Amino acid sequence: MADAFKNTPPKPEKLGAMTEENLKAAFAGESQASQKYLAFAAKADAEGYANVGRLFRAVAYAESMHARNHLSALGGIGGTADNLKAAWGGETFEIDEMYPAYAAVAKLQGNAEAGTSIRYALTAERDHQKIYDTTAKGVGAGKDLGDTAIRVCPICGHTVIGDAPDECPVCGTAGQFFTTF
Repeated sequence: MADAFKNTPPKPEKLGAMTEENLKAAFAGESQASQKYLAFAAKADAEGYANVGRLFRAVAYAESMHARNHLSALGGIGGTADNLKAAWGGETFEIDEMYPAYAAVAKLQGNAEAGTSIRYALTAERDHQKIYDTTAKGVGAGKDLGDTAIRVCPICGHTVIGDAPDECPVCGTAGQFFTTF
């Protein structure tokens, strides 16, 4: 008889350099595939193909599990405090280095739509960093984040804890359209 489902990804292990690079590339590829399939699902839904959308969401979930397993094997999933610190650091890189450089290139090349996408992401990353910072302080004191709703703008990703604004301050989307978590 097969072992019962344990709901755990693979444990981290000592990796050779090539295996580590392969897992990093696979993590990136699976993560991108997951997001691409979620976008395809939304498009299928909008065009009236609900079951095709459902198929894309199912495969996106599977791709996410592949990515999670690769991240785990790389040792990239720690305890909650460690994960908040890693997330905060990732936001810092995106805020301080990645998106400013990408914005400069988009401006230089006259790509207004890309510039808008980058500006939206950079602004949301700042939201995330502030939320992670506050949350990490609570976890450091042994406290969970409260059960207050977390709301995200479906256009630009602006993220707030609590009530959505009447209008997104970043892109102007009406607060009633924010997704609630």
